[in-house]
Amino acid sequence: MTQVLGAVRVGALRPVERAAHLVGALLMLSGVFHLGVFLVDGGPWEGPVSWRKPATFGLSFGLTLITVAWVTSYLVMSPRVRGWLLGVFTADCVLEVAGITVQAWRRVPSHFNTETPVSRVIAMALAFGGAVLVVVLVSFAVVALRGRVRGPSDLRLGLRAGWALLLLTLATGVAMVAKGSILYRTESPQVAYETAGSLKPVHGVALHAVLVLPLLAVVLRGLGWEEARRYRAVRLATWLYVLATAIAAVISLT
Repeated sequence: MTQVLGAVRVGALRPVERAAHLVGALLMLSGVFHLGVFLVDGGPWEGPVSWRKPATFGLSFGLTLITVAWVTSYLVMSPRVRGWLLGVFTADCVLEVAGITVQAWRRVPSHFNTETPVSRVIAMALAFGGAVLVVVLVSFAVVALRGRVRGPSDLRLGLRAGWALLLLTLATGVAMVAKGSILYRTESPQVAYETAGSLKPVHGVALHAVLVLPLLAVVLRGLGWEEARRYRAVRLATWLYVLATAIAAVISLT
């Protein structure tokens, strides 16, 4: 176990990484807390007004923030640029989860909701935060996909495949927001809330490949597997993950 944990680490954590890990843990704790609120308070699990949203967004954003802080440590890029991007991403994760959480406690929809001045400000903040999130993650993905990744071949494969699938996640997220915004203006808020999230399955599956595939590589390395064997295992896992994502895409579209 010590060897596995040692393989996951990449040098000493910098202050921005420690901050990202701490904030990520707090966001996940917020998600767990709101899951408890749901169990106590009840209410619908689905729909635009549900305790599901602060629970799932807190858990997902927290885990993603910790993941990004870890996997970007393998990217060959300026430490200052990486630090700035990671700091912006950390603040952006807090903004997104906070906006969704506030609206959940106000018992009003968080996305596409411009019914009141407060809701309009929160909706605009969430949209702005989403745009910033896309820019930051695409910037990291470009570095990874251009081959500027340190580590053995199996780890490089896991990182590149993970970032490629993360780009798919971003594309589906943008598509859902665009669809919801158009339907909100041209049809009705109810139609937007009911149909905008049709790509959630593929969005959710592809999101965490950037954690699963590199983590598999470092765990196998910690277990003492030779590089060629690890590479074959990560390659197989990558194809299985692509298959799972394709199945999720079919579910989303049908």
